[in-house]
Amino acid sequence: MRWLVGWSSAATGVATGSSATGPATGTKARAVLPVGAQLLWGDPDPLWAVGDWRPDEVRVVQADPETRLAVFGVCGATDDQLRVGLFAARGGALRHLTAWPGSYTAVVQVGRRITVTGDLAGARPVFHTPWAGGTAYATAALPLADLIEASLDVGHLAALLACPDVPEALGAGTPYEGVRRIPPGHALVLRGGTRDVTSYEPTTSLAVAAPQLAPEQAVDGIRDALVEAVRARLAGPRHAPDPDGLDGLDPGPVPGMGPAERRAARGGPAPGVGADLSGGSASGTLALLAAGLPGQPGRLGGHGERLLAVTFNDRATAGVQAHRDAELERARSIADNPRLHHVVVAAGEEALPYADLDSGPLTDEPGPSLTTAGRHRRRLLAGSADHFVGHGARQVLDAHPARLADLLMDRRRRHLLRPVTALAKADGPSAHSVLVPFTVYRAARKLARTPYPEGIADAARRLLERQFTDEPATGGAVDASLAALAWCRPGPAARWLTGEALAEVSVRLGEAATRSPAGGRPGERRARAALARQAADHRVFEQAAEVRNQRLHAPFLDNQVVLACRALPDTLRVQPGARAAVLRSVLAGAGVRDLPPGWGATSHLTHTAAVRAGLRGAVGDLVRLFDAPLLADAGLIEARVVRKALRAAAEGAPLPLDGLAELVSTELWLRRLVARRGTCWTGAEAPRQRAVAAGVVPRARLS
Repeated sequence: MRWLVGWSSAATGVATGSSATGPATGTKARAVLPVGAQLLWGDPDPLWAVGDWRPDEVRVVQADPETRLAVFGVCGATDDQLRVGLFAARGGALRHLTAWPGSYTAVVQVGRRITVTGDLAGARPVFHTPWAGGTAYATAALPLADLIEASLDVGHLAALLACPDVPEALGAGTPYEGVRRIPPGHALVLRGGTRDVTSYEPTTSLAVAAPQLAPEQAVDGIRDALVEAVRARLAGPRHAPDPDGLDGLDPGPVPGMGPAERRAARGGPAPGVGADLSGGSASGTLALLAAGLPGQPGRLGGHGERLLAVTFNDRATAGVQAHRDAELERARSIADNPRLHHVVVAAGEEALPYADLDSGPLTDEPGPSLTTAGRHRRRLLAGSADHFVGHGARQVLDAHPARLADLLMDRRRRHLLRPVTALAKADGPSAHSVLVPFTVYRAARKLARTPYPEGIADAARRLLERQFTDEPATGGAVDASLAALAWCRPGPAARWLTGEALAEVSVRLGEAATRSPAGGRPGERRARAALARQAADHRVFEQAAEVRNQRLHAPFLDNQVVLACRALPDTLRVQPGARAAVLRSVLAGAGVRDLPPGWGATSHLTHTAAVRAGLRGAVGDLVRLFDAPLLADAGLIEARVVRKALRAAAEGAPLPLDGLAELVSTELWLRRLVARRGTCWTGAEAPRQRAVAAGVVPRARLS
């Protein structure tokens, strides 16, 4: 895990090295250093880069000894552009720091003013906490929890399980007491130890929709943003894994194993650049864009410098053989491009979800990807040192069902005809299919007429009354859309939480409804919350499935791409197949027009089949995991109820599998947190106590 950390103190005196000065007494505070840190600048407001950062991932430009900018991650700006951004930030213009291609975190120091920018999606969050009379900040929550010796925030865990995509329930908290997160699209500004969180997004009217671009202009903007995002990755130095950091060099020919299999067995990626190629529209678009850009897009040391494209072939889901074969055939058709080198990673039951849960790193926060990390790591081991993934495409391009209410607010009723007709056909012919358009229209009209505080208060009431009937269990398109037509709703795991935990979350929602902030438009607000949820899951995925010497790149979560996708008109976005159509136009504009039949088909069936198969195979281990769960010690669940649900789901009962995955992953995360030893800090005065969970979170802590 890589992170940056620093702090701003109220001191005026300058010390040396790594100590902060106390605000009131003028004496030095505890001398501490992050473990494995690289100091970028020193006191009184030091900044460190911690972890295995590459040299090109940490860039610093300086105008004078008190004015400097540090950029962490992949940034497509030149040094001159960084200096222009530094001068603009010195005058208070923060948007210049967030408009470059790539995915990065920018830290600006102007005198005693420190500014740290987050991203629009939330994949690169910024955390902060009071410390030593000032404020410490980092791009990971766990180091700050160690620094202040924080305990677990059980209320936040309850909200994360009950309403994972509802910002009103989660607030600015983290799983650690006292550690806060800045919202997406905001920056943390520190002045002499005091902190302020400010938005760098342009303000829009809450009464009417922002002026929308023509569909052709919006698609052109998405194409340009995606091309620039991919080019920013390809323009960097090529990286080859260090053999000394692995188990050793290639031992040479092994019967039945090629070079890729031997490399995967050693645990390291291939040199150069690669991409996922699942046969879907998002990963296929990135692979084709990366392979089609001029220069050397792919591997090192090979003729033609081809891009390494990796496809995962799951042999354990026999029930969806036709869909799996279709995905594989589409991937092979795309890989016919001469600049692509295609690798198929085949796996059986050993790679199903919930397999091998005993191993895995401690992530910064819990996330459902903990249950599938081993599965994805098999695919990533066959990838390259820089590997593209299509995460976030659905959230930035697809229309959240609540956007139907936005269309009604704009008096665009005729644009609802195609999406509601497609919904009526999605679940197949039935006796009630003729009523679907009217039912969806009525739900959208109700949402458009429901004030924001009333919608939040209704969700709080549903939690108290345990009304989860509108939560789809088996994934019907109509039921899912109707359930999503609300300002907020309980998550899939809420039904298994205790009444005490649900009451805690209900209080949080009630307080948000009482404050009655400007709610904005329901569809836009729900879409942003869904994107923030996906970005948080992607961040946990990066840490849980991390392969040494490999970097995962998700261009759809970049600021530039998110902004370009937001300009897509709602009238185009809500049309059936809109994502595939937009990406097809993006590729056509980049010169790629020959796409295989079935382009844009979803993979929900194969994913659900794999999850259910993994659940059946691991149900015994999962039941034992909940024999004495830490979640029950914290008062969040009743172990007996969850064990019963696990057995029922393994037998095929129509229960929300996503909710069970969230419960299992949170329990796994708690156990890994408890088993952890040591802290992220060293030094004579470093905190010796880690952030703790079990044994200190009795049920009384939920009150």
